[in-house]
Amino acid sequence: MSNAGPWLARVRMSRAVALVLLLIGILTVATHFYLPKFESTGIHRSRLKLEALEDLGSLKAADLKFRIEEMLQIKGSVSLELRDLEGRRHALQAEVGNYNQKIEDLKLELSKQQTELERLKISVEQAQVAQQEAIERNSPEVAMPKRLFPPRSALSEILPMPSAQESSICRMNLCFDYSLCALTSGFPIYLYDPEVFEYLETDSFLRTHLAQTFGYNPHINQDPSRACIFIALVGNVTKENLETALPKLPYWRVDGRNHLLLHVTRGPYGGPPLSKINVGRAMIAQSTAIEGIFRPKFDLIIPPAMGPPGGDIWQEYSLMVPARRRLLMSFQGQLASGAPKEELDKFVVAQLQSLLNTKATDKFILDFVCPEQYPASTTIQAVGGEWMPCGTESSRATILKSSTFSLILAPTDVAVSSTPLILSRLVESLKSGAVPVLLGDHLQLPFSETLMWKKAVLHLPKARVTELHLVLRAIPDSDLLTMRRQGRLFWERYMGSVQALTDTVVAALRDRLLIPPLPAEQESSPSVFNSSFVPLKMDNVVPETEAEESLGPIEPPYPSPQYRRNYSLFLTQGFEMWNDWGDPFHLYPQLPYDPLLPSEAKFLGSGLGFRPIGHGAGGSGREFSEALGGNVAREQYTVVMLTYEREQVLLASIARLVGLPYLNKVVVVWNSPKPPAEDLRWPDIGVPVQVIKAGRNSLNNRFLPYDAIETEAILSVDDDAHLRPDEILFGFRVWREQRDRLVGFPGRYHAWDLEHNSWNYNSNYSCELSMVLTGAAFFHKYYAYLYSYWMPQAIREKVDEYMNCEDIAMNFLVSHITRKPPVKVTSRWTFRCPGCPVSLSEDNTHFQERHKCINFFSEVYGYMPLLNTQFRADSILFKTRIPHDKQKCFKFI
Repeated sequence: MSNAGPWLARVRMSRAVALVLLLIGILTVATHFYLPKFESTGIHRSRLKLEALEDLGSLKAADLKFRIEEMLQIKGSVSLELRDLEGRRHALQAEVGNYNQKIEDLKLELSKQQTELERLKISVEQAQVAQQEAIERNSPEVAMPKRLFPPRSALSEILPMPSAQESSICRMNLCFDYSLCALTSGFPIYLYDPEVFEYLETDSFLRTHLAQTFGYNPHINQDPSRACIFIALVGNVTKENLETALPKLPYWRVDGRNHLLLHVTRGPYGGPPLSKINVGRAMIAQSTAIEGIFRPKFDLIIPPAMGPPGGDIWQEYSLMVPARRRLLMSFQGQLASGAPKEELDKFVVAQLQSLLNTKATDKFILDFVCPEQYPASTTIQAVGGEWMPCGTESSRATILKSSTFSLILAPTDVAVSSTPLILSRLVESLKSGAVPVLLGDHLQLPFSETLMWKKAVLHLPKARVTELHLVLRAIPDSDLLTMRRQGRLFWERYMGSVQALTDTVVAALRDRLLIPPLPAEQESSPSVFNSSFVPLKMDNVVPETEAEESLGPIEPPYPSPQYRRNYSLFLTQGFEMWNDWGDPFHLYPQLPYDPLLPSEAKFLGSGLGFRPIGHGAGGSGREFSEALGGNVAREQYTVVMLTYEREQVLLASIARLVGLPYLNKVVVVWNSPKPPAEDLRWPDIGVPVQVIKAGRNSLNNRFLPYDAIETEAILSVDDDAHLRPDEILFGFRVWREQRDRLVGFPGRYHAWDLEHNSWNYNSNYSCELSMVLTGAAFFHKYYAYLYSYWMPQAIREKVDEYMNCEDIAMNFLVSHITRKPPVKVTSRWTFRCPGCPVSLSEDNTHFQERHKCINFFSEVYGYMPLLNTQFRADSILFKTRIPHDKQKCFKFI
């Protein structure tokens, strides 16, 4: 180890010396190579500079100027060439950009065409399904049948007069000739001219007004050979005169079959009941029902005529609220024979009088002997121990309007189940908003075959008198107001006027025979264009839908089926038609209350017209867009636009409807007296656009049931409303599940003014609403009939007076009938299109008028029908995280 150290030191030294020598050699070679080259280059450059100076020095001034100018020209030429090249470069860049944009446009167009191709494929599939359904059905759609009438020889057929005993047990199956009343006859009735047979009805007031109101009834027929029912007005005629007069009626045919003897009294003062004679097989309609004389389900009990001949009668009704009035119950009357004699009646009176001494805070007016200031009438003819009314109709109304309940005591004679006096008390109570309390379970009420009186009156046996106070106190305000509202419905619709009374008599007989009513009349749709004029068309209308979003298939116009339930409607929903939402006097093409099939029925025998999503398997966005699904068969909707001299705004709104799935037709209601300009180009949107000439400028025209509207669903749209196609389709889908309600976009609400104790119309943003504006809302065509022909005329007149509030009126109507709030869809609170002219709705006067409308409409209905709601409808998968291979129901909803 000691010898290795010096050896390593010598080796390291020798390596260092060698490395230094190598570096010196490399430096010498580099210096030798680069130095001559550098010198030659520098000398060359210097030489060039000197030569150039020598050349410039040898040039003359003119040549120098020429050379400079030449150089400047060269410079200018080069500059121009450079600018040209730069321009060309920019042009090429722009062209490249244009090509890139065209590529993007083509990609977008390709996407649109692919989406359209998918729509067409779906449409072809839908058309194939429809064709297969038509082949399977192999029968035409059900329409209104032809009317069948009895042969003219039927009037000459004679049957023997039944005995008095046989007549007393008459029922429809025993004494009625059904051969005269075919189901498709339309129920024609013949009224014996009261002026010709005035000896049967001596009261000129009743004779005139009954004849007049019957003349307005569509079932009246002047040809007796086609009549189903023959009606004769019979007043206070003696027994002898009646026995002589009836056989002289031209079509009595000995036994009087299919005749109705109508005995109408004027309130409690109308005189005695119809004389007890053998009327054969004729029916009797009167206010008196006595055991042994009244023939159940053959004769009719009708209320007295206590109202005007016709027209609006809402002014006569009291407001429904507050629910509890100053008096809990009232009664004023006395027996014609003095104090009650029967033990039960004595007990009833004693128990009722004890209520006056109750320690409860409830207040009563119970007079069983008329006060001196309100004596009993001496002109009323009592029947069977009746309680005579005290005072006048006006004085009784004053007390009834302060009463929560109104007591009606049955006569002491249990054989008497109805009299004009009892029914007069009933009508007065309903009219005043006092819920009738009937003591006596044997009492019978008018039109009881069709009207569910339990919803409007409290009917108790006399033995329950000891529990009466408990029962009255146990009824909550909600049920109390429901009964009061139902009572008003019965009074207003069936007995509040002479017209209502006569129409109800006819409808009750027709309903008994299961004959459908006559179809409700539709409004004609005259075109604003003359027959020879062909409007110009606007081509190439571009839809607004997203390229990658398919909203549904393209279908040809498909009208909703009509009159499919002519004979089953009153069997399955007759109760509702008479007691709830219906109009039993007319037959409508469709109703929003048709029953729904069980889900499996769509796949097991009843699937005609249904389009289940994914053929029943369900699915997300793609499958959803291919079919309507839901619980109702396929259908379409009609857009109705009301316009007045805003042609360009109107055309733009129509153009935005191009390509909408399930759109059947666009109906434009032209409210202006001036026709459209002849050079207007109307958008070709793939469905018919029908422009209807309105008879006058009225906002009520928006809701007329035009015969041009062939679908159940109506989308009412302002001519300046701007809705996206997906919003419209979503609203339609929601309406299909809420057919009895208004489904709209902008929401509003009614607000209570604490200072003035009245209602205000409010359009501020709110978490609670009660109305949707019909400037963008779906509703059923049935409500167009009710708005135009059934709703009180005073409301339509107020709309015309203000040229405002028609949307509020429709909200009131639907909520009044359904007792449900509207349904708001999407997040929209307004719908005005950008750039449209300022509308009247932004004027302060507009809002003041709407405040007045709300309060006036509430007065007409007797209460506030509008109900609040705190939710809106959005599509099911909205804001839901879904897999990448799935699509949402709607892209933006």
